[in-house]
Amino acid sequence: MDAEKLRNLKLRSELFRAIRAFFYDAGYIEVETPVKIHAPAPEEYIESVRAEGDFLRTSPELAMKVLLADGMEKIFQIGACFRANEFGRKHREEFTMLEFYCRGMAYREQAVFTADFVRRAAEQVLGSTRIEYGGNPVDLGSYEFVTVDEAFRRHAGCTAAEADAADRFDELMVTKIEPELGRGKLTFLCDYPANRASLAQLKASNPAVAERWELYIEGIELANAFGELTDAAEQKARFRAALKFRAEAGMHAYPEPVEFFAALERGLPASSGCAMGLDRLAMIFCDADDISKVRA
Repeated sequence: MDAEKLRNLKLRSELFRAIRAFFYDAGYIEVETPVKIHAPAPEEYIESVRAEGDFLRTSPELAMKVLLADGMEKIFQIGACFRANEFGRKHREEFTMLEFYCRGMAYREQAVFTADFVRRAAEQVLGSTRIEYGGNPVDLGSYEFVTVDEAFRRHAGCTAAEADAADRFDELMVTKIEPELGRGKLTFLCDYPANRASLAQLKASNPAVAERWELYIEGIELANAFGELTDAAEQKARFRAALKFRAEAGMHAYPEPVEFFAALERGLPASSGCAMGLDRLAMIFCDADDISKVRA
């Protein structure tokens, strides 16, 4: 093993230790949920890995929400997740996810909490929040909120609604928007159009957008978070629409996530949750340009 890889793996370990310490200090309980599962959430652009008639989880999201419904209040988990056919500078089929949930925490409050643990980890592991990534200065102690519509107006020359109507939303997001996000600081891209709400609830003050944000640093997407949808009927309708999309695209058919739906029926409390790719955060901390440089 070369000296750079050894240094990165040591720094990765220190980063994980700092993250765990932050969550324990904040009163969170660390949990473990199954990696091999019966029914993943039917996400439209994420394909699962089959495992002897079941699936390897793409995220522990559904299982952790069951724990929320059953009375847990502040939980986090660090573990392996899997997504088929993903390989590149920022992707692997197997990767490490940090996922955390808190009852009663609003989605923007969750963003501030996330920024706080990134700042604290940088101070503890790197000795400063001011770093360089790819030759560019970044302050991991500074952050901003930018709405999706603001980002499209600023970087694509159109509104998010106009991009969606022209069927160019995803194209422009990848080519025009994402490369400009997180420059010099953390950027929380928030308030996604309602038709891209995923498992997030719609914003009470503006139902045209969802309580959803994604975190970017230097053009790299690190995290996805929701003010969690608690309406069982609405969630089932969204899953049916996603399954229809997947079937038309020739993707895996999924069984119904019966335990998750039962939890929604019991009552999922008002809460917010976030999923963060820790390999990518380690890339930022190590100033690494490829995910292979921060994984063993």
